[in-house]
Amino acid sequence: MTRDEVRAFDKWAIEQLGLPGVVLMENAGRGCVEVIVHRLGEVADKTVATLCGTGNNGGDGYVIARHLANRGAAVRLAIAGDPARIRGDARTHLDVWRRMGGAVVPLDLGGDTVRRMKQLVDGADLLVDAVFGTGLSGPVRDDYRRLIEAVNDSGVDVLAVDIPSGLDCDTGLPLGAAVRASCTVTFVAVKQGFANPESAPYTGVVHVASIGVEPWAMPPA
Repeated sequence: MTRDEVRAFDKWAIEQLGLPGVVLMENAGRGCVEVIVHRLGEVADKTVATLCGTGNNGGDGYVIARHLANRGAAVRLAIAGDPARIRGDARTHLDVWRRMGGAVVPLDLGGDTVRRMKQLVDGADLLVDAVFGTGLSGPVRDDYRRLIEAVNDSGVDVLAVDIPSGLDCDTGLPLGAAVRASCTVTFVAVKQGFANPESAPYTGVVHVASIGVEPWAMPPA
C-alpha cells in the first residue's frame, strides 16, 4: 500500500463499514502485542519502553502499553511532543491509560534528549517506536531527528509500529533520519516503500497485523 491507499482504506473502514477509528486502533495495538509476546515470551518479568508521538501512531502505542501492563509487564511510556496536541482516538486511548494508573514519563525534546532516552530505556528488554506513522511525508524536524538518533544509539531492541519513525511510506527511504528497528509490525498490508531493499536496515523483519478488516474486502476504486 502507498500512503494514499492507507488513508483510503482507513476512510473506507470507518465511513463505509462503520468500524470506529478507536476500534481499529485497538486492533492494531493488540496485533503488535501478539508479536511482542512471540518475541519476548512471558512478559510479566520484562520491561518495555514505549515511545509515542502525538498522532495516531502514538495512539497505537498507548494500546500496546495497556495490554502489556495487563499481562504484568513493567511499562514505561513517554510522549515525544506536547501531550496537549493529542486528539481524537489517540486521546481516548491515552486517557484510558492514565485512568488505569499508567504513568507518562516526561520527554522534553528541547532538552537533553540523549540523557532522557537513556533513562527511558535503561534496563528495558524492548523499545516500542510509535512516534511517526505512514502519514509522515516531509523532512524530520531537528528535535525529532535528535530523538531518532538517540533511539538508534540506545542499543535496545526496537519494534516499530506500522513503519519505523522517519521512514517514507512510499519510497522506503529516510526523511532525513529514521529509526533502525529489529522488526516492524505493519498494519493491513506491506507498505510500498518496503519493496525498496534500502528499507531493510530500518524495518528489520516485517510482520503484517490485521486491524479487523482485510484489504481484499474493499471494493476497487
